[in-house]
Amino acid sequence: MAETAFDWDDLRYFLAVARAGRLTLAAKRLGQEHTTVSRRLRALETALHCQLFLRSPQGYQLTEAGQRLLATAQAVESATLAAQAETAGPDGLAGSVRIGTPDGFGAHFLAPRIKELSLQNSSLNIELITMPHLLSLSKREADIAIGLSRPKTGRVFARRLTDYHLQLYGARDYLARHAPISAPEQIPGHPLVGYVDDYLYTPELDYLHLVGPGLKPRLRASNLLAQMRMTLAGAGLCVLPCFMAAGEPELVPVLPESIRLTRTYWMITHADQRELPRIRACGDFIADLVRHERGLFLLDG
Repeated sequence: MAETAFDWDDLRYFLAVARAGRLTLAAKRLGQEHTTVSRRLRALETALHCQLFLRSPQGYQLTEAGQRLLATAQAVESATLAAQAETAGPDGLAGSVRIGTPDGFGAHFLAPRIKELSLQNSSLNIELITMPHLLSLSKREADIAIGLSRPKTGRVFARRLTDYHLQLYGARDYLARHAPISAPEQIPGHPLVGYVDDYLYTPELDYLHLVGPGLKPRLRASNLLAQMRMTLAGAGLCVLPCFMAAGEPELVPVLPESIRLTRTYWMITHADQRELPRIRACGDFIADLVRHERGLFLLDG
């Protein structure tokens, strides 16, 4: 009986399903029909004479054989990306780059400025993902991720972008309708705006207790943009990055001499991808942009 030919390209489909856990999601990320992805998986299993996934209504789970193949498939992918980086010519900037960021940085700072990157590189397709959770580089959910902490594990490269300050703010009209706040002890007497607990995807966002012990928000939202809009509408007081509040003249800092928090933005890329010209160009653009406008992120003094 003739051996079934092994097609290296089938490993791409295997990796996509292993990372997504679902056939339809993997197909969407690959830009293929789900029937095509299913067919390529069956061909790979036939060629290897083993079952790679346990299929159920809940999704696709790797078998022991699939787990063993995963490391090999990732190594093949790494070698392929390295070859692309080494041989990329003048057209190396063509293709897509997905940038995952926290909503404040992505929507408020990067989105209005990223058109310049597109103008400089007309063959580059840019996807900006602003989500209230971390995107996985190992699962290829993003090519570049902006995070609030430096990863301690994984084959990633982290580059410190900048520290940034946060302060407590209230709307000018809200503050005019209430007695002046002259001490931190008066803050619990005001409604606070903050995060929905389930969307505190990183400890760096859990900062209300640093403003005052036991403080809890009365109004909650999953992202900073919604929190800022609530605050502008007079809902209460809210901790916001200063670079966001600076563009809103109706927001006034509360106790600015005593309440100032500092956080850090990190730019993270996968070790296998960081030298690809399109990834490097996008990363350098973001780093240069932040460096040029560092005054937006840090207050004087």
